[in-house]
Amino acid sequence: MQNVEIPDEMVGLDVPLKRLAEEAGGAIMRNVVALGAACEAAEFPIENLDSALQKRFGDKGSAIVENNQTAARAGQDYVRDSYADREFGYELECTDADYVLLNGDEAIGMGAIAGGCRFYAGYPITPATDVMEYLTGRIERWGGHVVQAEDELSAINIALGAARAGARAMTATSGPGIDLMTETFGLVATSETPLVICNVMRSGPSTGMPTKQEQGDLNAMLYGGHGEVPRFVLAPTTVAECFHRTVEAFNLAEKYQVPVYLTADLSLAVTEQTYGPDEFDMDAVEVDRGRVVDEESVAEWQADDGKFKPHAVTEDGVSPRTIPGTAGGAHMTTGLEHDEFGRRTEDGGMRVEQVDKRARKVDTAREREAFEPREFGDPAADALVLTWGSSEGAMREALELLDERGVSVRFLSVPYVYPRPDLTEAVAAADRVVVAECNSTGQFADLVEHDTLTRVKRINKYDGVRFGADELADAVAAALDDDVTATEVHA
Repeated sequence: MQNVEIPDEMVGLDVPLKRLAEEAGGAIMRNVVALGAACEAAEFPIENLDSALQKRFGDKGSAIVENNQTAARAGQDYVRDSYADREFGYELECTDADYVLLNGDEAIGMGAIAGGCRFYAGYPITPATDVMEYLTGRIERWGGHVVQAEDELSAINIALGAARAGARAMTATSGPGIDLMTETFGLVATSETPLVICNVMRSGPSTGMPTKQEQGDLNAMLYGGHGEVPRFVLAPTTVAECFHRTVEAFNLAEKYQVPVYLTADLSLAVTEQTYGPDEFDMDAVEVDRGRVVDEESVAEWQADDGKFKPHAVTEDGVSPRTIPGTAGGAHMTTGLEHDEFGRRTEDGGMRVEQVDKRARKVDTAREREAFEPREFGDPAADALVLTWGSSEGAMREALELLDERGVSVRFLSVPYVYPRPDLTEAVAAADRVVVAECNSTGQFADLVEHDTLTRVKRINKYDGVRFGADELADAVAAALDDDVTATEVHA
């Protein structure tokens, strides 16, 4: 074994991983040999590993599964025979409860199915492809369909068609795909079609760095598209939140008849985490389809001549919606400006009414929904740190490191970018405010300054790697120094 110093609290085993793997069928199985060795050292039933290998490699054929199981037992046997007289002191607890190992993309897919999504159209693109791969073969069990389109333009248009037909529909892509989808995004909004668009961000612009981390698409999601387009932007902060916010995204899309951006990023998409049986309560998932009218209630939204008004001007901005085939609910909708019946119009008064009506949806959502941040740290601290999306995890760990230094911080993690929570009171209560995010210009920091009329200090990281807790703790501590300006701190 290579001469390395092993800490007292750790156990080091000299196991010839490569040789044992080659004897079992190939050096590529070195990690499986190591797992078998760990099972023996920890007194963990290797039968549990057998089932995991079957699940992981079952679609590759029985020979591959058997080779991996043989490799695992080779590691187990080697440790048992070579260290028979050694007590390792490990004992793992086993349970019959169901646990699940998920990354962010898979959690989004699981949330989509739980939230009633029954149609997905997409085009493979790193790092969003796992959403489609998770849904394929699973959504069909619930009567759903996955369509791999020829490109991102087709994907969003196919999803739009499914949503118009009454299905809860979704597409997922990354930055380059969002650029291509922008034109149809406007059609989704002006036709008041509920649609969820998942953007798993990566480094840009252009094709950028496909396998690297960044939060650089915020402005594109907030402002992309010509004209003024009502939209929601949700940014899950953890793998588990990817599930919960996806369910919420579908409900918001249908309740307010708007496109909803659900945005993760590469680090959140590929991070795997184990969750227990209580994290995802499918019985607690509520599906709210919004103002869908049927044959019994459609008359309330008809003109005197019986024509349905799919774009009726309402106080809360939300019009009635019918599923195709609803008696009395036949209508047309165009991407051109339209009247209450969906007919093209250039009447100035109707134009103003329709624009104002669509805008009122966002105001109504602010009044009705709980768009609140997640709070950690010391609520009475003079220093306030803000992040959005996936940076929450690193900052929560950084809080512990800062506490060891005697630095007290209040931390707000924001999963709702638009409409976003009112941060004015929290900012006003702090002596120093720091915004940390993975982009070069501080796009979320700009929003905080706009909303609160307060200058903030910025921590920006854009080298393609997520924040580390230690570097974030160092950067926050430096930013809280009164001699540091708003633009001098970089992780």
